[in-house]
Amino acid sequence: MRKTTRTWLWLAAGLAVLGCCLAGWLTWKQSLAQSLDDTARRGDNVLQLAATALSGELDRFERLPPLIAEQTVVSALAADPRNPERVAVVNDYLRRIQRLLGATDIYLMDTQGLTIAASNHDTDTSFIGGNFAFRPYFFDALTGASGQFYALGTTSGKRGYYFGAPVRVQGDVAGVLVFKIDLDAIEGTWEAGDYAVLVTDPEGVTFLSSRADWRFAAMRPLTAEAQSRIASTRRYADTPIGTLQITDEGRHRTSPVLRIADGQGAREYLQRDMPMDRAGWVVHVMIDTAAARASALTLAVVAMLASGVLAMVGAVVWQRRLALDARLQVQAEARADLERRVEERTHELRQAQADLVQAGKMAALGQMSAALSHEFNQPLAAARTYADNAGVLMDRGRLIEARGNIDRILGLIDRLTSISRHLRSFARAPGQKLSHVTLSEVVEAAVEIATLRIRAADATLTIDLAPDLRPVVAGPVRLQQVLVNILTNAADAVEDLTDRRIHLAAENSGDAVVIRISDSGPGVPEGLAARIFDPFFSTKGVGKGLGLGLSISYNIVKDFGGDLSVASGPGACFVLRLCAVPILRQEAAE
Repeated sequence: MRKTTRTWLWLAAGLAVLGCCLAGWLTWKQSLAQSLDDTARRGDNVLQLAATALSGELDRFERLPPLIAEQTVVSALAADPRNPERVAVVNDYLRRIQRLLGATDIYLMDTQGLTIAASNHDTDTSFIGGNFAFRPYFFDALTGASGQFYALGTTSGKRGYYFGAPVRVQGDVAGVLVFKIDLDAIEGTWEAGDYAVLVTDPEGVTFLSSRADWRFAAMRPLTAEAQSRIASTRRYADTPIGTLQITDEGRHRTSPVLRIADGQGAREYLQRDMPMDRAGWVVHVMIDTAAARASALTLAVVAMLASGVLAMVGAVVWQRRLALDARLQVQAEARADLERRVEERTHELRQAQADLVQAGKMAALGQMSAALSHEFNQPLAAARTYADNAGVLMDRGRLIEARGNIDRILGLIDRLTSISRHLRSFARAPGQKLSHVTLSEVVEAAVEIATLRIRAADATLTIDLAPDLRPVVAGPVRLQQVLVNILTNAADAVEDLTDRRIHLAAENSGDAVVIRISDSGPGVPEGLAARIFDPFFSTKGVGKGLGLGLSISYNIVKDFGGDLSVASGPGACFVLRLCAVPILRQEAAE
């Protein structure tokens, strides 16, 4: 018996140790993945800041070379490159511009690539007389395009980004103006303790880096074709190109994990990349994973200790396990029942909201019933008269005049068809999906319906839509309902007044489109403005509305991600602010 007990104790102890080790390993694996995820997110933030700073620096100077190339003194020298007086004038002009704009160098080349004027003409490293026809920025600009290129200066030995702009004389390219800037200042802002920022060219060679020992080193061994391209453009002059000593490679999700050797040993880095298509570069952030691994190891040790404590108290909690399981089961069933009820109530509320919206539209159509009857009866009576007259005219052989009466009848039928089509569209239950809506079409349909009420009120409606209105994010039928509600309210407000004006205007405003509907009525009293959008609140008399129109309209606009507000004095002005469809812009790579 004692031997059997001892055996079970050893088995339990072994299982406890195995459980502790397993808990530590699982915790280490999970926490390491989480730590590396956090590291990747931090790397993305650093990557975004670095790429933004680099792009901003390039954007700051990109438009300057074409402007300088258009100056008269520059084009005059390009037309007469051997004129010493013009050379002296341009040399002085380029030096002043270089100091004013903070450029590294500015120089002018003829169509053969020979430098004829430069801002550094009086220095030991003057570019005058140098031929840089092998640079891509030169032959790109020579074709009339804008040239851009990053390289190590063959004369100055300094790194720089070059902008090339064609200099035109009577429409022909007579030279190339080159604007060189220094990116070392940006590189200095990237220095940090546990990460490195580096930028590689199209061949994979690092030319900007917060670590000096990684500059002019390729991420991977260069192919013969890549070496040939670098040599043909002399991108790095005579500087030898090394290779990063990557001793091991792995991956964490989509991110490479590299072990790179240096003078202090090998360290592991998580790599995040962002392409800069305009220059053909790739910005990399290499984050040391030592902190992430140390954090994961600490959590693993804590998990093992916690597992040991749990194993020691396991015997105590075992007897309460069944009761606890039963209680948890009851709680789970109660929670599932509560979630089911919440889901049912949510569905009922959404259905009720949709029914309320539809009821609001039917109420609006009901209020306009008299105007609708007049709008249909008048054309029908006129059509009957034209038809009777047409019969008489045909009996008398006056076919041309009879044809005119038939054309008028067809016009009246088209008018009735248009009104009926808009009413059917307005009355049907809308879908919930939002889309890109052309505002002029919705306004036209809403005005077609609201005109019936406006005409009954003997009001005047003016519409002022900006010609460049952007599409908005909305549901066309629901947006039409909002406009009809506000326009008919405006007609109610001015019906018994001498001045019966309604004005609808729309314009772009930043990332939104703003619609203003104002009237010449008495406006909204200041004490009631805060309640105007409450359900069942109305300033109209008894029997003149349910008090739901503005409340429904407010919630519809909110569903669109927009806003509906009201201002008063003089008259009422309802302001709808809707989200405009973003304008997609694509910058061409240079």
